[in-house]
Amino acid sequence: MASIYRPKNSKNWYYSITYQGKHYQGSTKTSDKQSAKLIAEAKQTDMAREEHRIPVLKKSIANFAILWQEYLKTQINPDVRKRTAANHFLPVFGNKAFNNIATPDIKNYQFERMREIMGLAKNKGKKESEINLRSINYEIAIMRNFFNYCIEKKYTDKNPCAGVKKLNELSRLKTLSDEDMQKLIAGATNKLTRDIITFLIYTGCRKGEVLNLKWDDVDLQNGVIAIKATKTKHDRYIPVSRPLKDLLSGIEREDDYLYVFNNSGRKIVDFKHSFKTACRNAGLKDLRIHDLRHVFASKMVMGGTSLYITGELLGHRTTQMTKRYSHLVPDTLRKAVNDVWGK
Repeated sequence: MASIYRPKNSKNWYYSITYQGKHYQGSTKTSDKQSAKLIAEAKQTDMAREEHRIPVLKKSIANFAILWQEYLKTQINPDVRKRTAANHFLPVFGNKAFNNIATPDIKNYQFERMREIMGLAKNKGKKESEINLRSINYEIAIMRNFFNYCIEKKYTDKNPCAGVKKLNELSRLKTLSDEDMQKLIAGATNKLTRDIITFLIYTGCRKGEVLNLKWDDVDLQNGVIAIKATKTKHDRYIPVSRPLKDLLSGIEREDDYLYVFNNSGRKIVDFKHSFKTACRNAGLKDLRIHDLRHVFASKMVMGGTSLYITGELLGHRTTQMTKRYSHLVPDTLRKAVNDVWGK
């Protein structure tokens, strides 16, 4: 049995544990009563685990926020999206004792976030099926990865996110006709933005990948571009098509310029405003930079490229992501059959 007490003239609480006929005492090294109780219970649990030869979990009483910071340090270039997602769940779980977070807590968080999003002015009066809940699914996915990391480190033996179902989310697969693509490119007010937009359409790269692309990763002689330090932490290689080679050959390349797309040698942080200007000049509404990735994928699939190869070019780690384009396959297959056998 575990209990706590505070000796006279001491700020910290002490634990008192009787286990298997033996008595154990010691400082919890904290003046917070609730934390002291957790420490005492954790120590008793560790004794039981040792007796039954179960590995003792490390940092079992650490709070969520402390281990989250440790987790972030292990991530290669943790992107802004991940930190933005954390701004939602850290206020809820940050000060909680790590091993006290259970599946019902995650489900409750999911429900409260859904109510919050559905209550936004732009979503009032809409059905749940009409509201994009992708951000919540992303937040749960990030926490699931975080808890898996903690399992690997033996801080816990459970993932409270396991079994939490994804919310239905509207799939955004906006694409462009060939005419709209040309309008968008022509709508850019400077060569740099035109080049970046064209590159994204020809490669399906993510925004961060194009902004981080270095000349050392471009091999025009052998016709291949290496995309490194990607979101999935795996390098991938993109063949250079003729239009893409023409584009890259037309970019000024100074010896001291590290990045392919740069502003007088300086790395570009973002091009959101110039992209919006191009969209406005082209008369295209509700178009995002990431949509150009869908434009590339749609063109590949409709051109007869398999979902597998398209997924490889996009850098998808699972086939599930690429399956979003499967609705384009039947028309492509029908066209292939008709081309051979006639209508």
